[in-house]
Amino acid sequence: MPPSVPTYAFMMIDLAILPLYLTTIIALLLIPGPDMLLIASSSLSYGKKVGIFASLGNATSGLILTLLAAMGVSALIAMNPMALQVLRILGGSYLMKMGWDCMRSGPADTPEITQQSGLAKVLYRRAAFCCLLNPKALLFFVLFLPQFVSPQLTATSGEQMLALGLLLNVMGLLFNLLLVLMVGTLGKSLLKNDKFRANQNKFMGMIFFALAILLLGSQVQAMG
Repeated sequence: MPPSVPTYAFMMIDLAILPLYLTTIIALLLIPGPDMLLIASSSLSYGKKVGIFASLGNATSGLILTLLAAMGVSALIAMNPMALQVLRILGGSYLMKMGWDCMRSGPADTPEITQQSGLAKVLYRRAAFCCLLNPKALLFFVLFLPQFVSPQLTATSGEQMLALGLLLNVMGLLFNLLLVLMVGTLGKSLLKNDKFRANQNKFMGMIFFALAILLLGSQVQAMG
């Protein structure tokens, strides 16, 4: 009779630490951050459809960062101060450009509620790049996921980090979609307000400028 194989041999996440991991994720999701600000403001300014695409863009970047962390690529980048500085500058510059483009847009450039498919795709890309070009997001995956890698499992650290990251991204996407539903519903009346619609691009421009200042501000602190 062949020897029994331990159940944990087929596990990618240690069930003993799973409750702590889930609790930590929930606590992190409830802390307001740049991603939440971008998704909430997109939903408020342009409606739930755009907010959903922004959430999907954020989830896409999360999956990419998870893969990089699992392969060890992100750890190599995180150990290179120059690479992190370049990422901060690129990310801040990208956000400044998005803010400038929004501020330059006039009321005539504001899309109608029924014609926002193109805008949804734009916000998808913007949300994805905002996260990918944020060194804090990269460092988060490098420093956070390994804490929950268990030596009790036969799965490699890379495989466990991949599973942990996928779970994190699924929970993050569900949370962001719930946020979109709540904020999008509250902002539905605003989208019918002519005065708000005339200034909604400027509102989004201010959001992007604020995100750029936060990102570039962290660059100044890191160099100080």
